[in-house]
Amino acid sequence: MFRRHAQTILNAASEARAELAVADLSGLTTLRLGVIEDFDSDVTPRLLSALAKDLKGCRFLLETGASHRLMDQLEARALDIVIAADSSSDPAPEDWREVHPILAEPFVAVAPPGAKIDELPLILYTARHLMGRQIAAHLARHGLRPAHRFELDSYAAILAMVAGGEGWTILTPLAIHQARAFREKVEVRPLPFPALARTLSLSARAGILHGIPAQIAQRLKPLIAEVVIAPALQTTPWLAPALRVL
Repeated sequence: MFRRHAQTILNAASEARAELAVADLSGLTTLRLGVIEDFDSDVTPRLLSALAKDLKGCRFLLETGASHRLMDQLEARALDIVIAADSSSDPAPEDWREVHPILAEPFVAVAPPGAKIDELPLILYTARHLMGRQIAAHLARHGLRPAHRFELDSYAAILAMVAGGEGWTILTPLAIHQARAFREKVEVRPLPFPALARTLSLSARAGILHGIPAQIAQRLKPLIAEVVIAPALQTTPWLAPALRVL
């Protein structure tokens, strides 16, 4: 009980410091940032390096994880800013948070080179995560029930199995980028049924950090364009314009 009250006090103190800071990056002393694991290998480190040059006296606390868990932490005031996938079930952003759209990307089919998808089982991304639930809901919405034996939570493990001829899968260009060691061993194709897409956004509690969330979103977009979108379009040009910075 004491710990819960103490955490509430600490969260309120953090908000008070942010409100007292001037509305630019130079006024921030601590930033609690939540980022989905999809950006772990290159985008997040480069973003932190860029922010560190502007925030000389700022301490960075980074939390990575699934989108729905990060959003829960933002709502609980355990994080200041979250970069995560949007839930398609949300009709509109809640009043308590501000949202800055960053990236739109389509879901794609990934199969062994030259393989016929209808002759292979589907390797699903886990429904414990938001992306897996979006895929499952899309299949159900269109009455599709492809045979599947595996449901995994690792992009690399899924693409390794696809490369080994064990089946095909549904992922996003960002997921493929994260497991790009297998990119040359698989074939990326449009979905063999109606298209599905998702968006990623930067979210923060409304009115707390002033212009800082928008500034960070603007710093993030060119990084994503350079690190994720440009290589994807070079190898798979037909992803444009569905794959784009928002």
